[in-house]
Amino acid sequence: MPPASEEDETGSERTCIVTRHRASPESMLRFVRSPDGVVVADLKRKLPGRGVWLTPNRTIVEAAVKKKAFARAFKTEVQTPPSLAADVEVLLVRSARESFSLANKAGQVVAGFSKVEEALGRGGVLAVLHASDAAEDGVRKVGQLVRRAHEAGSGQIKIIALMPSDDLGLALGRSHVIHAALLGGSAALACLVRMEFLGAYRAVDGAALGSDL
Repeated sequence: MPPASEEDETGSERTCIVTRHRASPESMLRFVRSPDGVVVADLKRKLPGRGVWLTPNRTIVEAAVKKKAFARAFKTEVQTPPSLAADVEVLLVRSARESFSLANKAGQVVAGFSKVEEALGRGGVLAVLHASDAAEDGVRKVGQLVRRAHEAGSGQIKIIALMPSDDLGLALGRSHVIHAALLGGSAALACLVRMEFLGAYRAVDGAALGSDL
């Protein structure tokens, strides 16, 4: 396997410059060197110039900064912001929130306990979103509804709790949102992908991200 710094960006996989793990570009974080020599994250993987890649996990980004992995990968002097890992998380949160907003505009989101309950009863729910500050009782009740939907043949339903109610509300143009559901559709699926990417970056456990069953 060639060193990560010698790989091009034309193949089907990329190599993490810290872990050496190989994966598809869509499942990795790309970074480029700006014209003034600063390392910046390229979430859309479209910025010009040669990129280097990292497994999408905050601890790994922090390790890359600490070990000066970017300079070795780019084979030149770079400026790596000490706050890079935190900056990436801010970008990922914004991306997930914007995607949630787009899914809502496409009619692929319902919000509020009663509407989530109705959607689970009808079927076709991709994921249930809880605010990270939701009350335990509400989370438990929705969890029971998810299990019933699964038993009725709805298939796998993801349960995600990554954002506070204010952030979820901001995406939907409301003061706050506690419970919501992503319905079937391309916009909802794109939102789910971004939510899961954020969850992987934060290394959250199955209680916050993943299948209830």
